[in-house]
Amino acid sequence: PDDSVLTAAALPARAASSTRPPVTGGTIAAAAEPRRMSRHSVRRHLRVEIEAYDEAIRRFVPGYEAMLEAAAREAARCRPRRVLDLGAGTGALSEAVFLAAEPEEMILLDADPEMLAQGRARLSRFGGRVTEREGTFDDPLPPCDAVVASLALHHVPTIGEKAALFRRIADRLPPGGVFVNADVTMPGDPAARDAEYRGWAAHLASCGIPREQAYRHFAEWAEEDTYLPREAERDALRAAGFGVTWPWTNGPMVVAAARKPAEPADRDTPSA
Repeated sequence: PDDSVLTAAALPARAASSTRPPVTGGTIAAAAEPRRMSRHSVRRHLRVEIEAYDEAIRRFVPGYEAMLEAAAREAARCRPRRVLDLGAGTGALSEAVFLAAEPEEMILLDADPEMLAQGRARLSRFGGRVTEREGTFDDPLPPCDAVVASLALHHVPTIGEKAALFRRIADRLPPGGVFVNADVTMPGDPAARDAEYRGWAAHLASCGIPREQAYRHFAEWAEEDTYLPREAERDALRAAGFGVTWPWTNGPMVVAAARKPAEPADRDTPSA
């Protein structure tokens, strides 16, 4: 499609809608059918071979390594013994958490068996401390001291479903437990969203991906991804009983640290 047609302004905000935006004639139009979560395939979604994912994601996501390190540091602060990695993928975040926190057990949950196989290989040196579960975010969650996720929860299509997931996560954490989510957010304001996409496209261009191709990627990813405003996610986390901070940001990439209060009365943090 013509780069002058496929612009950031044409991309969906998905702040209040869960519709899939099909590409038609070089433009992106909203569909009437709600988008439902299904078994996710990274090979299909990102159009990359699984073996090439770790290299590709560093070109697609600005500050990827720093984002994982920041998320792992936040998880380590509660000294977790048992950690659940939602949408664990190739195990990059789990590896960072192992190095930062040295948990006794890491549970990898992912719907994509090919990605779990990559995670198994990456984390093989941690032996029996790693447990794998093939499943979705709708499956029952195990009790744990920390829950982490990286570039996974944008596959939850609506803020209502995401808020319900946040409540389920809070229910499985002890007082003082932490949920750390490293993901993409987008402003609800069209001008601000356009600026974020321009900056993201500039990053891809710096990695050798032309601007036109960058916007094609954004349109392809929008078929499955939902990038919500940061404030909407914060409010949903607060409603689940978490205190929320953002210890790391880089354009639309954000690490949200959501802590379950050690005492019931301590429901929020001033820095949220």
